[in-house]
Amino acid sequence: MSKSVKAYIAEFIGTFVLVFVACGTAAVLGCNTASPDAAYFMTALAFGLVIVAMAYSIGNVSGCHINPAVSLAMLISKKLSVKDFCGYVIAQFAGATAGAGILALFIGKDSGLGVNGLFEGKTGISFAIEAVLTCIFVLAILGVTSRKEYGKVAGVVIGLTLTLVHIIGIHFTGTSVNPARSFGPAIFVGGEALKSLWVFIVAPLVGGALAALCWKLIGNKDE
Repeated sequence: MSKSVKAYIAEFIGTFVLVFVACGTAAVLGCNTASPDAAYFMTALAFGLVIVAMAYSIGNVSGCHINPAVSLAMLISKKLSVKDFCGYVIAQFAGATAGAGILALFIGKDSGLGVNGLFEGKTGISFAIEAVLTCIFVLAILGVTSRKEYGKVAGVVIGLTLTLVHIIGIHFTGTSVNPARSFGPAIFVGGEALKSLWVFIVAPLVGGALAALCWKLIGNKDE
């Protein structure tokens, strides 16, 4: 089996786990975006912990992107080929769909499956918050993976950053910052989640691209 195929499988597994466990946590605990209760913070923590777990398990195989926005940033940064970018994204969307499908079998689609939603029905502010939060998240990834000496703590830093953006973002949109994570649950739940899905696909990609451009400006030239 080629290195690339192994990486695609790893990305499928990682994204599956992200949706099944983290979106599952939001659905099972009944995370309320309007109320910062225990379920709210546990959902934010669940997303971060999944990243930590996956970073130290599949990170050495694929880099543990498990997010098309991250893969796009790596493509722009010339750390990923066009071929592998396509393979990663296909694997990520497939993994998210499988994760949401299994979750739907366990708890039913009426649970919401942790879908994202527009803040007060407003497309503009929802798009903006997703783009900004994704930019912050991906910028942290680019920074902490820029030097080999950061390798031992990279997974923790990335996981904590994802937790951080969820703490503020859940109130607005439920926090996507990941097109695949939004896609899986939305296609099973349908309705408004499906109608607004484009926001949670395009905005994170815009944020990921902005992060890559920002890093080109401020990153070390000798990387």
